[in-house]
Amino acid sequence: MKKNKPKFKQIIDAAVVVIAENGYHQAQVSKIAKQAGVADGTIYLYFKNKEDILISLFQEKMGSFIERLDALISDEETAAAKLKVLIENHFLMLSQDPHLAIVTQLELRQSNKELRKKINEVLKGYLQLVDRILSQGVETGEFIKNLDIRLARQMIFGTLDETVTNWVMKDQKYNLPELAPKVHELLLVGCKGEK
Repeated sequence: MKKNKPKFKQIIDAAVVVIAENGYHQAQVSKIAKQAGVADGTIYLYFKNKEDILISLFQEKMGSFIERLDALISDEETAAAKLKVLIENHFLMLSQDPHLAIVTQLELRQSNKELRKKINEVLKGYLQLVDRILSQGVETGEFIKNLDIRLARQMIFGTLDETVTNWVMKDQKYNLPELAPKVHELLLVGCKGEK
C-alpha cells in the first residue's frame, strides 16, 4: 500500500512544513515536492491533488496520534487520569511540532465544505476517545450522572483547540504543556459538577 512507502511519509512531512510556512492556498505541489526531495510527478503517484495531500496529512498525523493516545490512556484507571493524559499529550504533540500546530489550528479550517466534511470524518476517532473517557466517568460515578456527554465533549475539545490556537497565534511564546494541569482542573470541575 502507498501509505507504507517511505516517500509517502516524506511527502506528508514536507507538506506540513510547506503548508505551515506558506499557507494552504500558497503551498504549491512543486514546493512540497522540493521540500520532500522528490520530483513533482512523484507526488501524483501518491496523491490526487493538493486537497488529497491535506486530508492524507491529517489522517496520518491524527490517526497515529489517536493510536498513541489510546495506548497511553488504557494504562490509566480513572476517567480523570485518562482525561489528564489526553490533555497533556494533545498539548505535548502540537508543541513538539509547531509546523503541525499551524496546519491543524489554522490551515485545516478551510471554507470548502467538502474538505471540512473529510476533516470532520478524521476527527471522529478523537472525539470518540473523549466520549469513552466521559462515559467511563459517568459509569464509575466520577462525573455527574446526568452529564451531557456531547456537550462535555464539545467543551473539552473546544477548550483544547482554542488553547492551542491561541498558542499558535502568539507565536508559541510560552510553554503549552505547562497549561495542561490548569486546563485539566477546569474541565474536571465541569464534569464533576456540584456534589
